[in-house]
Amino acid sequence: MESEKLKIVFDIETSGFPLETFSESQQEYLMRYVEKEKDEELRSEKELEAIRYLNLYPFTAKVIVIGLMNITTGNRYIIFESEEPKEWDVEEKKISYHGMTEEEMLIKFWYFLTKADKLISFNGRQFDLPFLMLRSAMLKIKPSRNFIKSRYDTTKHIDLLDQFTFYGLTRKFNLDFYSRAFGIESPKSNGITGMDVNELYRAGKIEDIAIYCGDDIKATAELYSIWETYLKF
Repeated sequence: MESEKLKIVFDIETSGFPLETFSESQQEYLMRYVEKEKDEELRSEKELEAIRYLNLYPFTAKVIVIGLMNITTGNRYIIFESEEPKEWDVEEKKISYHGMTEEEMLIKFWYFLTKADKLISFNGRQFDLPFLMLRSAMLKIKPSRNFIKSRYDTTKHIDLLDQFTFYGLTRKFNLDFYSRAFGIESPKSNGITGMDVNELYRAGKIEDIAIYCGDDIKATAELYSIWETYLKF
């Protein structure tokens, strides 16, 4: 992944910690809206929703996969959480998979960012980058660079969700919807969606999540090509 003008597409997958791992006061805070619901059925639905939302915050979840792609060469590097080092390559697709701890994943990510001229993401400004920065700080890892600056500055980071909504002027759609609309193979076409990540993780299928993340960054790279060709001014 070395280049003088290196453009990196990236994406992350996260998984929430079990609710019981939080302190009593933290659980009370996380479930405060659930407790107010009197209807048992609605209360159960809200509880499941609150647990799903744990995935979204660096204080209640961890990084389990980070996908990176050199947009010039098409090489993809997928790092995923693993207690023991694991590696395999899919040469025909230019993908390399590496298993390591969450701390090692974050250190590796920030190392790559020292070499990057530009980052490309889908909702990376609002979700992925803040999550990675805060999660790194929690694990006493210093982010190497700050790619969250002015929302309208695309010199270092292009968030395609901002670009395809013209910074909020039009409705947001998910990556699957944009992919299908522009004739790109959707990362969801293999039967896995973001909603499945928790179940797969708990079932020990982290490698399936890594493959899914690799498909996500490929679709993001193709969507970037559409934006650069037809919508960039």
